[in-house]
Amino acid sequence: MNEIHAIAERVRTGDRLALARLISDIENGEGEYQQVLDLLYPATGSAHIIGVTGTPGSGKSTLVNCLARELKQGKCENAAKIGIIAIDPSSPFSGGALLGDRVRMQFHANDPHIFIRSMASRGALGGIANATDNVTLAMEAAGYDPILIETVGAGQSEVEIASLAHTTVVVEAPGLGDDVQAAKAGLLEIADILVVNKAEKLAAETTAASLMHMLELGEEIKGKRLGLSWKVPLVKTSAIDCEGVGELVEYIHAHYQFLHESGAWEKCDLMRLGKQVNYLLRESLFADWQKQLDQKNYNDLMVQVMHHQISPHQAVQKLLNPKQ
Repeated sequence: MNEIHAIAERVRTGDRLALARLISDIENGEGEYQQVLDLLYPATGSAHIIGVTGTPGSGKSTLVNCLARELKQGKCENAAKIGIIAIDPSSPFSGGALLGDRVRMQFHANDPHIFIRSMASRGALGGIANATDNVTLAMEAAGYDPILIETVGAGQSEVEIASLAHTTVVVEAPGLGDDVQAAKAGLLEIADILVVNKAEKLAAETTAASLMHMLELGEEIKGKRLGLSWKVPLVKTSAIDCEGVGELVEYIHAHYQFLHESGAWEKCDLMRLGKQVNYLLRESLFADWQKQLDQKNYNDLMVQVMHHQISPHQAVQKLLNPKQ
């Protein structure tokens, strides 16, 4: 057995150290992680991927902390080992991140049945990091199910999680500004479950009523992207003491059943995997094109663009068709 097969086998048998090292290689683009993932891929495809997104300050990290504890206590099926991927915003200068989600989830740090990985977004848009797909795959191959993914929390860029998760939980909270902002950001359109967190605040009822009215106007927005009839439930929670989280887990389990009974599970996976294949195809084609690029011609065209002699669109056309 060569080294690549050995690493894959260690991950498959639940070796946390091997999994952590594989994820580091995925994030940094180092080693032969892709060959390892190729070997692990047949062992994936059944984990329930749950995305948790929403506006900054809504308490997503605290809620995920409570969710993991509730899931571990057996309130939902398929919760023997729980994976958590927490995406933190990275510095546009250093590329580093505070990884504050890891700090907030210290309660589970030493739990052998919960694996937490904090990741920097590294400038990726959409609230998730570019490596999230592969990290999710690695966790699933190691036996973690469900897998919770907490996004950055950056308002209108959060909708990317809907193409990755089977169940998308959108978290809002009172006192964060105009409630219509959630609708403007497209968050209500991707919600499978809507949560009003910090329900202990006086304005929570008003926020919940406003969001429920928006959902009713949308006529069962939940599941809309799949053309199905799931009606989005609204749950009020107080994550600081885990109030209402049990009800949230019940809805997550109900959505899991709905996905399987309606055939939406396969549609979710087809959407997610199709997007991943298209992304890899674009990356590969671009890399091949760069290898054949005439650097002098490229530099000359950039000078012309800078002097407004040709437009960027014209430059691209010349690069793609140098003989014309």
